[in-house]
Amino acid sequence: MKILIIGGNGTIGKTVAAHFKENNEIVIAGRNSGDVTVDIADSHSINEMFEKTGKLDAIICIAGEAKWADFKDLTEKDYYIGLKSKLMGQVNLVRIGKDYLNSNGSITLSTGILADDPVVQTASAAMVNGGIHSFVQAAALELENGIRLNVVSSGMV
Repeated sequence: MKILIIGGNGTIGKTVAAHFKENNEIVIAGRNSGDVTVDIADSHSINEMFEKTGKLDAIICIAGEAKWADFKDLTEKDYYIGLKSKLMGQVNLVRIGKDYLNSNGSITLSTGILADDPVVQTASAAMVNGGIHSFVQAAALELENGIRLNVVSSGMV
């Protein structure tokens, strides 16, 4: 299988890439390093990345950022960091990436435990993680060609 791992050079991504590397063709995408580069907060960059990767069997995203700060200190601009990167970045990966998947391919997005079990300073991160959960539940109902859409909630790293 040909698998694209976005964030494959990160803390979690390295472990995921190593797991799949043995029996699959792995393409690593990252903001600053990898086989291809991508800024998931920019749909134009996402399009360019998929043009370079060509057809895929699976897409895994372990990328996206959100602002961590006390709720009283979060500004509207702070919330937009997570909305544009972690939430809309992954939504756009699905929206655009589905056209680059072979039939019966899969897309796996990542959230985190904060959607269900938030702690202090995580209002923004919890918000976008919850949004990703809801998006995946709804979008999975409408994907065609046997494409599967999943979301994985990793623990705290």
